[in-house]
Amino acid sequence: MPVTVVISEAAAQCAITEPTIKFEDGAAYERLMGVWSRIAGAVFLDWLAAPAGGHWLDIGCGNGAFTELVMQRCAPAAMTGIEPSGAQLEFARSRAGTRSVAYVQGDAASLPFADASFDAAVMALVLFFVPDPQRGVAEMARVTKPGGIAAAYNWDFPNGGFPLAPMGREMKEMGFSATLPPSVDTARAERMRELWEDAGFTNVETRSIEAPRTFDSFEQLWEICLLSPSAGQRIREQSPEIQMQLRERVRSKCAPDAQGRITWTGKANAVKGRKP
Repeated sequence: MPVTVVISEAAAQCAITEPTIKFEDGAAYERLMGVWSRIAGAVFLDWLAAPAGGHWLDIGCGNGAFTELVMQRCAPAAMTGIEPSGAQLEFARSRAGTRSVAYVQGDAASLPFADASFDAAVMALVLFFVPDPQRGVAEMARVTKPGGIAAAYNWDFPNGGFPLAPMGREMKEMGFSATLPPSVDTARAERMRELWEDAGFTNVETRSIEAPRTFDSFEQLWEICLLSPSAGQRIREQSPEIQMQLRERVRSKCAPDAQGRITWTGKANAVKGRKP
């Protein structure tokens, strides 16, 4: 079924991802979004304050960047990650810090697990890619044990919180086509709260998270930007002249410190709740 998304002009100016985007290169994802995911994820897990132990589920675990962070910071008794991309799972299984994780290929909207299987279920930068987020959250609620916790965090696309938004704005100004993930409305804290409450979770809370990432130089930043599977492809399709024009426009909007380092900050919204 087609998905119609109504977005603000501010959101459109920051959008540089495709509705059907698929991350297949685990190593590229690690360099591009894995770093930002862990920066935001550390704040998220501290806020979650989940007790050590228990069985955790990482829904849309990708290449295992956030999964590994959970293993390091939360000491789960058991950990399962589920992800539709086989290539991403292959990279995840290569992580030394997640050798004990049970990785499963599957879909967030149809979790292949029994009811009440997990003490904690989490989604890190995933919900806005789920075509039917209400079903995805309902599935999360189904597999969470009574008393267990379910939580997620998403880049705040509508308010320019996507980490590559500065490049997205310049692409928009130059006439590049711009689209958003299919469920971008779930990036709003109010919508996340609504989804959690509709799924029956109690003690629902939301918060914002900032994730600053510093690059040693503009060249390093630009190299990372080009790893985006959507924006990077669009840029490489352009003439060398257009590519250079975009590069210099982005450079002109950066403010390096005395050592030439540049910091871009992603902003996310997070939600958590308890299964009654």
